[in-house]
Amino acid sequence: MSKSDYYQSLGVSRDANSDELKKAYRKQAVKYHPDKNPDDAAAEAKFKEVSEAYDVLKDEEKRAAYDRYGHDAFQSGGMGRAGGGGGGHD
Repeated sequence: MSKSDYYQSLGVSRDANSDELKKAYRKQAVKYHPDKNPDDAAAEAKFKEVSEAYDVLKDEEKRAAYDRYGHDAFQSGGMGRAGGGGGGHD
């Protein structure tokens, strides 16, 4: 299954500024939060999707990599995941 476009997940344009991103994330997070949608797997999945999208788009470096390479930027051999330390394989 392919991942959704992060901008579409948050409902913002590709040139959205940090305030627009935060506002859109908060709106979506409240709507799909597991506490507001108990036992709703679809809402939980959507909440995780918007959280992941915001995590990437709020960070300038991650956002630039995503804009350039899409989801491939965060796969093995790509930029690496946050906290991964970028350690290589010997």
